[in-house]
Amino acid sequence: MENQTNCKCGGKFWCALLIALGLASGGFFPGYFYYQAVLKNNFVSVKGLAEMDVRADLAVWNIRYVATGMDLLSTQQQINANLAQVRTFLKEKGFDDAEIIEGRVETNDLMTNPYRDNNSNPVRYIISQSVTVRSTKVDAVENALRQTGELVEKGVILDNQYGSPVSYIFTRLNEIKPQMLEEATKNATAAAQEFAKSSDSKVGKIRRAQQGVFSILPREQTANAQESAQIDKKVRVVSTVEFWLE
Repeated sequence: MENQTNCKCGGKFWCALLIALGLASGGFFPGYFYYQAVLKNNFVSVKGLAEMDVRADLAVWNIRYVATGMDLLSTQQQINANLAQVRTFLKEKGFDDAEIIEGRVETNDLMTNPYRDNNSNPVRYIISQSVTVRSTKVDAVENALRQTGELVEKGVILDNQYGSPVSYIFTRLNEIKPQMLEEATKNATAAAQEFAKSSDSKVGKIRRAQQGVFSILPREQTANAQESAQIDKKVRVVSTVEFWLE
């Protein structure tokens, strides 16, 4: 009888102990996960800016010239002479045949225009042609552009009515992306640390990062400045980074 009583007492003890542990763990684990859930919502979102001055490494120069006359054959001969003069000019400025691309000849017969005033315009034919220079010698293009007056002196009529004839292009964006993203992340980290100081927190690991869009802008951002018309440019990226706060 005594042994049976001891067994019963011992069983009750272990049962009570298990129940106590169950209640304790039942209170601990929900509290632990609640704490983690609150901590995971404790983060800061900041932006990091990175800028870099770059120089164009490709130039595309469109040289368009026109000739006018009453006789189609002589006007065409004038265009052919202009083409020879343009090619000679470009060769003298340091460009080779592979960089000089001849465009098609365009002919406009004004007599086919039903609204033409025959009394005011003695010209019948307008013939135009373009030569495109595609070169990595951007400095040579810029220098030659300043000296196109030499062509005008030889009777070449240049048509620049479509804005800037040269587009300066920066093609090495992928080469500088890693460096700029690293700088943007560093700047974002510095901003997060300043925020953490004011909130009595510590910056933890990155929660989420968004690269942002790379923009190529004119370095001299004056009124009506066009990026493609400037050799010197500015590349900019703004990254958005979220950090855990501890």
